[in-house]
Formats: sequence, C-alpha cells, structure tokens
Amino acid sequence: MKKVAVIWSSPNAEGLTASAKNRFMEGLVAAGAEVTEIHLNRKKIEHCRACGNGWGTCNKTGACLLADDFADIYKALADADGIVWISAVYWSDMTECFKAFFDRLRRCDAAKNHFLAEKRCVIMACAGGTGRGTLECLTQLERGLTHMGMRVYDRISVVRYNKEYLLPNLKEAGKTYAQTLESGFDMYY
Repeated sequence: MKKVAVIWSSPNAEGLTASAKNRFMEGLVAAGAEVTEIHLNRKKIEHCRACGNGWGTCNKTGACLLADDFADIYKALADADGIVWISAVYWSDMTECFKAFFDRLRRCDAAKNHFLAEKRCVIMACAGGTGRGTLECLTQLERGLTHMGMRVYDRISVVRYNKEYLLPNLKEAGKTYAQTLESGFDMYY
C-alpha cells in the first residue's frame, strides 16, 4: 500500500478547493492508498525570515530554525510515496500560507536534504473567480517542485465553470494516481 500526502490550503473548508480535495482523496482511498491530509490553514506556519544574511542555516543543515508545524509537515511529505499539492488561487498564485510553507520547504530540500527528489506529484489549483489565475499558479508550483527534483504527474485546474463535470472525475483521477504509484510510471522525463 502506497502512502500519499495530500497537502492543501484554503480558508474555506466547505468551498471549491475542499470539494476537489475530497473527491481526489476518495479515489486515493478507493485504490487502497494510505492518505495523510495536511490542511495548511489549520497549522502554525511562520514566514521565512531569510536569516543569516539571506540564507540562514537551512541550506547548510536542511532544517529551519523557526519553531512551528513546519518540521512535522516536512517529515510527513518525506515519508510519503506520493504528494498531492492543492491550493486555492489568489492573485494568480498559491494562498499566502501555502507560499509561506513552500518557500521554507524549497530552502531546506532543494539546497540540502533532497528528501522529496524524484517523488511523483499531482498539482491542483482551484479558483472560484474567473479561473484565469489557475494556470499561473500551477506554473509557479511546478517550478518550485522542479527545483526540489520532484516530478509532476498531472496538473489540474478546477474553476467554477468546469466544476460540474470535473469534480465527479477527480475520484477517478485519484484512483489512477494511486494505482500508478503502485505499478510505476512510464512517463519519460
């Protein structure tokens, strides 16, 4: 059984982002994956202080000096076989708490640890407005994952205009991802 971490951010636990996350997780569970859900809005995550003349000790030690929930979340991601990244979209970007976590994660993992390198991921951006910002958000997220050596298996844009037909299909997407984690990927990178 593969372990999948689903890390998501939206202040609205009943909104579009939560609905998309729930459907995808249903598919993961149906396929037999062991799922760890991480809701960043309910965690204590400080912003990077860029300490130590801009780089701090994170690039040398692989650990952040700030005492909050970051280290536990990082460990859960490192222990997972696959990661699903889901964010609501604000101003064509990830939520503020998602960015705060992600900035610190890149500093620790890309520069030193490489715990997340080669992990296969799914990324999802959810927008209730026009939806135009989802593609920019997905691009930014994938760029950061690439810095850490992760591989993006699928990119999903969920907006209020496609939710009627897309949300029901996210369960199948979750199943497919879990099955592919189990059987292996045949995608060339």
